[in-house]
Amino acid sequence: MSEHVSPEDAEQLVQDVSTWYAEQIMKERRATVPDPERLAALKEELAACAADRAALQGAGPEEVEKIAARYAARAKELDVQ
Repeated sequence: MSEHVSPEDAEQLVQDVSTWYAEQIMKERRATVPDPERLAALKEELAACAADRAALQGAGPEEVEKIAARYAARAKELDVQ
């Protein structure tokens, strides 16, 4: 990302992706036959989102941009609304 990204914008991207993972976890748990491997992978991704959100606190502009770029790409990949 070439333009400046605010920490708030980056946090919103992380939140959007976190919400997607949380929704997928709920759907998987409610499935007739939950897939334990998918559930574990989703939980791992949600934990990574939490770690990145924590990393945003006090992060410099370069780190904020890296996190924002990563989550913008992930949101697009997951088709997060």
